[in-house]
Amino acid sequence: MTAHVSAEVLAQYAGGKLGVDDASTWAVEAHLEACASCREQLTLLAPAPVLALLDVTRTAIVAAAASGPRPARRRRVRRLVHRWATWSMLSWAVMTATAIVAAFLLDRSFPSRPSLVLLLAPVAPLAGLAIAWSRHGDPAWETIACTARAGVDLLLRRTVVVLAVVLVPLAAAGWRLGTNPALWLLPCLAFTAATLLLGGLIGVGRAAAALGGAWVLTVVAPALVVVRLPAFVQAGSVPGWIAAAVILTGLALLRAGDHRRLTSWN
Repeated sequence: MTAHVSAEVLAQYAGGKLGVDDASTWAVEAHLEACASCREQLTLLAPAPVLALLDVTRTAIVAAAASGPRPARRRRVRRLVHRWATWSMLSWAVMTATAIVAAFLLDRSFPSRPSLVLLLAPVAPLAGLAIAWSRHGDPAWETIACTARAGVDLLLRRTVVVLAVVLVPLAAAGWRLGTNPALWLLPCLAFTAATLLLGGLIGVGRAAAALGGAWVLTVVAPALVVVRLPAFVQAGSVPGWIAAAVILTGLALLRAGDHRRLTSWN
């Protein structure tokens, strides 16, 4: 309905003479949502009993709000958690820290074997990203997905939390092992950016599973079989990882709008 609703139809609507399933009712309500002029006219046509009922209802609501208990104030810690993470990420954080500690202990116990810390570093944040951006891991995902900050803003906040959780134990393990920080930091950042980039197309969880599985099958498993550290995590690979991290991060930011779609959540 593009023209204004006629006074006769508005009067019938205000008086309840239009049925709920009447097509005219749908057209009137759709027009009233966008037309302030017709809404103002509707208030003049509403019958006296309806106006009286509205006045009584408004008075009761105001009185209840004034005399009732004050709303409970949300704790600052809980508010920060909801802005930056979900409680479902706690179990992942414990699991990831445990895996890194176990890899560190194995490296210390078997120094002649390929470093598990270096092999684990690229995929360490991927499970956290999958959980942080999953409708199964966030009970409030439907509400969050409808908000203005549901896209890249919220995803980047949770990515920062994931990286903070991962990089601290990786830094400690790398320092104790005397490993070049670039060999675990750059692959970690590159895989994180690649997950965000691919996740905008197929979903963050699927992207994390695909990239993590590809790394384990093509790099980690062969390295453990041949008992030799692959070229991907040796000193000569640093320039390549720098280029990959910079390019993938730039592309992920350029394609940030892909995360406004519900397909990004899975």
